[in-house]
Amino acid sequence: MWTSLPRAGFDTETTGINVVEDRVVTAAVVIQGGDREESYTWLADPGVDIPDGAAAIHGITTSTAQRDGRSAPDVLEEIAEILARHMSGGYPVIAFNASYDFTLLENELARYGLQTVAQRLGGRVYPVIDPYFLDRHADRYRKGKRTLAHIAAHYGVPADETFHDAEGDVRMTLRVLDAIVEKFPELGEAPLEVLENDQRAAYNEFTDFISRRYPRSANEPRGWPVSV
Repeated sequence: MWTSLPRAGFDTETTGINVVEDRVVTAAVVIQGGDREESYTWLADPGVDIPDGAAAIHGITTSTAQRDGRSAPDVLEEIAEILARHMSGGYPVIAFNASYDFTLLENELARYGLQTVAQRLGGRVYPVIDPYFLDRHADRYRKGKRTLAHIAAHYGVPADETFHDAEGDVRMTLRVLDAIVEKFPELGEAPLEVLENDQRAAYNEFTDFISRRYPRSANEPRGWPVSV
């Protein structure tokens, strides 16, 4: 079962929410398999000013990124290489609202003329497990917000990490995934291909709803786990 495979949690903190124009500021990948763990974190100089609103969320200002951050292309290359190497073995990457992080990452890589994750994998970003849309699939009609904090609270996962810190969010996401699978064990028994289709269907249902409610959003990039 996929639950016994090594898994890599992935998250980014960025300059904003526009997946086409905004930039990676921090990122984290945590790989867990058996009793082993590898943890990677990055701070990049995004090459643009970090808006005050974004800095207020993740705590990284323009001056901090310029002083302590590494070259954005170097950081992006390392992130893409680690993720692609992991997925090339058929091992899942776990990301909360994966279409945001992967779409922004793919656009960043293309911006600098670097191979995208999809290109490194031969054209498909797979396998990806997204607790946000896995929860929407498994508990379709539940009312209320579904931010990482709200979903963690719903499944009784203690909030003992700092939200909007990339590594903290990765670890919270991995614990939330475990809690979802514990409540819905059939998800852990399903093949990865089936889960991919279920998550994509939940994504499409949700984005269709958003497009009807906010017609202007219909022109935004769409697709899971990468929007185009």
